[in-house]
Order: sequence, then structure tokens, then C-alpha cells
Amino acid sequence: MLLPGPEAQQLTIYLGWLLHRIRGGIMAGIIFVLPGALSVLGLSIIYVHYQQAMVVGAIFYGVKAGVLAIVVTAVWRLGKRLLRRGQTLFIAFMSFLSSFMFGLPFPLVIVGAALAGWLFAGRVDEIEDVSVNIADRAMDRMALAVQRPSCWRSIKVLSICATIWLGPVIGVFILLEPTHILAQQGVFFSQVAVVTFGGAYAVLSYVAQQTVGHYGWLAPGEMLDGLGMAEATPGPLILVTQFVGFLGAYRNPGTLDPMLAGVMGACITTWVTFAPCFLWIFLGAPYIESLRSNRALASALSGITAAVVGVLLNLTIWFGLQVLFVQMADMSGSDALVNVTTFQLPVLFGFDVVAAIITLSSLAAIGLLKASVITVIVTSSAAGLITYFAGSSLSMFSS
Repeated sequence: MLLPGPEAQQLTIYLGWLLHRIRGGIMAGIIFVLPGALSVLGLSIIYVHYQQAMVVGAIFYGVKAGVLAIVVTAVWRLGKRLLRRGQTLFIAFMSFLSSFMFGLPFPLVIVGAALAGWLFAGRVDEIEDVSVNIADRAMDRMALAVQRPSCWRSIKVLSICATIWLGPVIGVFILLEPTHILAQQGVFFSQVAVVTFGGAYAVLSYVAQQTVGHYGWLAPGEMLDGLGMAEATPGPLILVTQFVGFLGAYRNPGTLDPMLAGVMGACITTWVTFAPCFLWIFLGAPYIESLRSNRALASALSGITAAVVGVLLNLTIWFGLQVLFVQMADMSGSDALVNVTTFQLPVLFGFDVVAAIITLSSLAAIGLLKASVITVIVTSSAAGLITYFAGSSLSMFSS
């Protein structure tokens, strides 16, 4: 089941819907998100108050290196599972190239991958749709047996869910001006909910590209701080978008109090990120089994799945450069008329040896010791603290 937005919440809503229909889906989705959302909001408030404290900076220094190891492991495992055919390897490579060197927006990459997958539809046997398994099909047949698709039901669900989803965004436009950051966040993260496929890491690639590079709501290192928060709290990883919304609105409050703006930014971001999931599941669940029999659609979705791996590789390299190198240099290849490529390369003398050691140690802990995400986050943050106190001690003795 490959739909736009956070996949984990979609599956939770889907299971709740199968068991108790609309009521079950709503309760499952809310319970899945709420604890993590409250945790990330609390950590975001602490972050803006104590971000400049040296001890807090040391903790996040270690967390960033641990998060990099987690992302590298995720890409490796996903690539081994998904990229088993020549077509998927080609689509993944072209998606990576489009994102890393040419900076194409994630939606365009996904559209191109879907088109490539559709062109391979005649050779669908060579394209492996790993999102389909026996358990998925059993659940979809159950959904189809419980509630048959109907045009009237689809219109009703679309109208109600779209109103709930976009109502707060429209309210922000009415109460504040369209150029206010809360309105911008409502529109941007609503777009994210529509055009992003492939889980939290794929979404983060697009979010980082836009919020850091285009909007300037936060710095690259702060994106990693938010990812560390989301990894260490209950709930879905995509809650990092809440941190982005909080930090962006806190720093650009307009006429609002900064803390109030930050909380409102966190709320509007979380709302428009997760509310569409209810629409996708309630609207699409009865159709899922019938859609899977469509060979062309299955091939297009396989192309998107392969593209996700390429985009994740771009995300991994981007994160890695921010963690392991202190300084980056803008590079571009151009002809006489227009810039063709634009990307960043590290300044080699700025390589951070300590961050590299923490990252490699975290990779070893995950790969050899099967350490959990929480264990990696805790130990890497402890390593950051140890590095800070060791550096302070050396400075004291040298003086």
C-alpha cells in the first residue's frame, strides 16, 4: 500500500478501520500520533531556550552522528530489499542523480519515476513490487468484503475529510495575511502530504531541501537535531516536521508572541501532515485490492518505490556532509547561458574525526550488536557529552 504521506500512520488507521470502521480508524490514528507530538513539542520548547548551552550542544553533536548511522543503515537495508532488478537500479540511480546534482524537487522525481515504471509495464515480471505480500492482500480482501466501493460514499468522504484537513489552513489565511509564516507552513506541508511517497526518510529529503534551502526556516544541522528528537520519542519519525514548523514560526512570528507562534506552527504543521492520512485511507481502502490488479499502476508504483531509494541516498549524503564536515563549498557546472548543476562539496580540512568515530561506532552497534534506535541515540549523545567534557578538561590543563 503505497500512498502519499506517513506510511506507519496510514497502516495504523487502516487496521483501525478494518476492525471498527470510521471510529476505529480515527482513534487509532490519534493515539498513534498524540504521545509523540506532545513529546516533540516539549523538546522543541526546551531546544529554543537552551540551544546555545554548551552541554545541550554537546548532546546534539553526538545525536547527529548517531542519526547519520541510523539513516545509513536504513538506506542499506531498503536498497538490498528493493533494488534487485536492472530497471529498479536504473530508476534509483537516475532519481539520486536528479536530486543530488540537479536539485530537482521531490515531486518531479516521483513523477519521472512513475512514468519510467509505467513504460516498463510490459515487462512487469522484471519489476518487483515488494510492497505486496500475503498479509497485505488478506487485509485488502477483508476491506473489500466489509465495504464495497461506491461513488456516493467517495464523494461524502472526500468532502468531509478535505474540509477537516484544509479548514485550519483556510482559517489562518483569513485571520492572518497569506504571507504569514503560518499560512506558508500550512500550504507547504499540505503539499508535502500530497506529493511525498515512501515513508518518513523520503519525506525528510524533500522537507530538508525546501525548509533549509528555499525557505530558510532552519539550518542544516538543526534539521538533524529535529530528526534526533523524533527518533528518541514515541510515535512516527515524520514528527520531525513538527519541530520544523515550531522552529520556523518561533523565529518568524510576525506580530505574534514568538512562543505562541512556535506552538501554532507546530500544531498547523502536525495537523496538515497527518490529517490527509485519514482521507487517503477512508477514501481509498475499499479500492486497494481492485487497484492492485492493474498492471500499469503496479509498475508505476514499483518505479516510485525504486526512486525512494535514490532519494534516500541523496538524503544520506546530505546528512553525512553536514555531520562529518565543518565547512561546505557551493559547486556548479554551467554552460555559457545557464547553470546546469548545483551541489555542495566538503572542504577536506574541515573533516570532523570525532563525529566520524561516533558514526562508525553507531554503525557497528547497529550492524553487529543489533542495537535499537533508542540505544544508539542515548549512547551517541553520551559520546557527545564525553567529548565536550574531555575537551574542557584539556583546555583547563593547557591553560
